[in-house]
Amino acid sequence: MSSAHNQKKAYAFGLGAVLAWSTVASAFKLSLQYLSPMQLVLYASLASLLCLLSILAWQGRLSELIAAFRAHWKASLLFGAVNPFIYYLVLFEAYSLLPAQEAQAINYTWALTMTLLAVPLLKQKLRLQDATAALICYLGVLVIGTRGQLLELHFSNQQGVLLALASTLLWAGYWIFNTRDAREPVLGLTLNFACSLPLSLAWCAWHGQLALPAWQGLAGAAYVGALEMGFTFVLWLSAMKLTRSTASIANLIFLSPLVSLLLIHLIVGEAILPSTLLGLALILGGLAAQKLPRGRGSQARLAAGKD
Repeated sequence: MSSAHNQKKAYAFGLGAVLAWSTVASAFKLSLQYLSPMQLVLYASLASLLCLLSILAWQGRLSELIAAFRAHWKASLLFGAVNPFIYYLVLFEAYSLLPAQEAQAINYTWALTMTLLAVPLLKQKLRLQDATAALICYLGVLVIGTRGQLLELHFSNQQGVLLALASTLLWAGYWIFNTRDAREPVLGLTLNFACSLPLSLAWCAWHGQLALPAWQGLAGAAYVGALEMGFTFVLWLSAMKLTRSTASIANLIFLSPLVSLLLIHLIVGEAILPSTLLGLALILGGLAAQKLPRGRGSQARLAAGKD
C-alpha cells in the first residue's frame, strides 16, 4: 500500500477521532442530567469495555487477554485505578459543577501539564518556551474560571475549576507513566477497563447508587464509553501508526475545542461567554507556542493519546 494512501487514511482516522472527541463535552453534560458522576463512570466504563472486547474479537485476539493479564496484572490494576476510575470520576465531578464550555476548555491544558510533570518525573529540562507557554495557558484558565474578572479573582465555581485542573494532572501523569508500559495498547486499555469495573461497581454500591437509571442516562453513558473511552482511542492509535508525520496528525486536535464549543451551544444550549472564547484562545495559543520546533526526542516521547 502506498505511503500517500496510508497518509490519507491517517488523516481520515485522526479527523474521525477529533470530531468524535468534540462531541463528548456535550455528551458529558447531557448524561449528567440523568446520572451522578460515579454512575456515569460505571456505565460508560462498562460500555467501553464491551466496545474494546468487540474490537479484540473482530481482530481475533480475545485469547491474548488472559496471558497479557498474567504477565502484567500489577500494571493493569494500577493503570485501571487511575484511568478510567479516578480520572473520569474527577472529570465528571468537574463537569457536574461547571458549564461544559469551561470544563472542556480547562481540560485542554493537559498537554502542557504533561510537559511540566515530565520535569520531575522524567528528569527533563524546562525550557523558557515551556514556561512561557504555561503562563499563557494558565492565564487562560484564570480568565475562564473567573469569567473575565481577573482582578477580583472570584471563581465561578472554585471546586469545579480545581477538579478540572486535577483531571489534567491525572491524565498527564497517566500518559507519562504509560510511556513505560510494555503492554500492547489495545490489550492494555481493555485490561484497564476490566480491572477498574469492580472499583466503579463497589464505589456506586457504597454510595447507594446502583439503581437502574433512566434510559437517557444509559444511552448517554454508552455513547461516552464508546466514543470517549473506547473506539475513538483505537482510531487515534491507527492514525498515529499510519502517518508519516506525527505532528501533522497531532495538530488536528486544535480543531476539537472549537467544534466542541459550537456543539455545546447548539446541543446543550449554553450561551458561549466572551471570557470562554478569550480563555480558550490563550490556552490554544500557549499550546501552539509549546509545540514550536524543539530539540530532538523530548516531546516525541510524550506523544500519545489526545495530543
